[in-house]
Amino acid sequence: MTESAESGGRDGPRTVLVLAHTGRKDAVATARQLADRLTAVGLAVRVLAGEQPDLQLAGAYTVPAGPDAARGAELVAVVGGDGTLLRGAEYARPAGTPMLGVNLGHIGFLAEAEPEDLTEVVERVEACDYQVEERMTLDVTVSRNGNQVLRNWALNEASVEKAARERMLEVIVEVDGRPLSRWGCDGVVCATPTGSTAYAFSAGGPVVWPEVETLLMVPISAHALFARPLVTAPTSVLAIEVAPETPHGVLWCDGRRSLELPPGARVEVRRSDLPVRFARLVQAPFTDRLVAKFALPVRGWRGARASVPTAAAHDVGTDRQELRTDGDGA
Repeated sequence: MTESAESGGRDGPRTVLVLAHTGRKDAVATARQLADRLTAVGLAVRVLAGEQPDLQLAGAYTVPAGPDAARGAELVAVVGGDGTLLRGAEYARPAGTPMLGVNLGHIGFLAEAEPEDLTEVVERVEACDYQVEERMTLDVTVSRNGNQVLRNWALNEASVEKAARERMLEVIVEVDGRPLSRWGCDGVVCATPTGSTAYAFSAGGPVVWPEVETLLMVPISAHALFARPLVTAPTSVLAIEVAPETPHGVLWCDGRRSLELPPGARVEVRRSDLPVRFARLVQAPFTDRLVAKFALPVRGWRGARASVPTAAAHDVGTDRQELRTDGDGA
């Protein structure tokens, strides 16, 4: 779902929460530039209390880290790679605040702009000249002996993995309440379309366009005759049971939050009612974004001429046109 930027309906000044990868000097420097430019055009800047000693954002006010950190803010501006954006989503999601990523990572699928685009980014934010796009997330529950022991969520994926390098993990997988197969494997990834180009992609899963509503189940190095990536309905419930006789496994949500899974543990994954919202400066075709992010070879294409303006453009030359593409999370 995509909608226009919303600047009204908030009390007080327009506010942007700035987060950054404080362990990288370039991210710290870029975050300071971004904060200075936002302040210069009259927007208030807030920063997490734990990050301010490293960022030293002049004129920013601090807020404690937690589900209310982005409450009332117009945007969460995240400076770093996809891992930093996944951390930012932990603050943006409960507040319903859109995220805008400035990429300092390698591929940066979730980011919208590059550091050299800061001037235009601030101009567009000041003018509320951006769209808001919603991406589905996952609800993840873990139970033991019929008792729920954990409830969590994920934007990209929830993965059940082996904990011991030398031993396979034995799991029984289930879709919509019916057993499907048993796999001896390194793990299983349950992903959203947004996560299809992340861990699921590395495990051999399909690339899913963000507009497609579906859930993915992708086995990792499974020793089984039937062990192919599965594409299910968005209403499906995916379940993974750790076999009683197998070593324990580990659940990871977006590679950030983990829980040990003893033999007999059951993980259920379903679509969440609470999405993550992204601020988009450009509605570029997802195909162009794939070409740009993966540097795919398209020279020689003879199709119709197209032009996609973008604030975070990367040129991909062809014989007959110049594709203008931006970053995206998918």
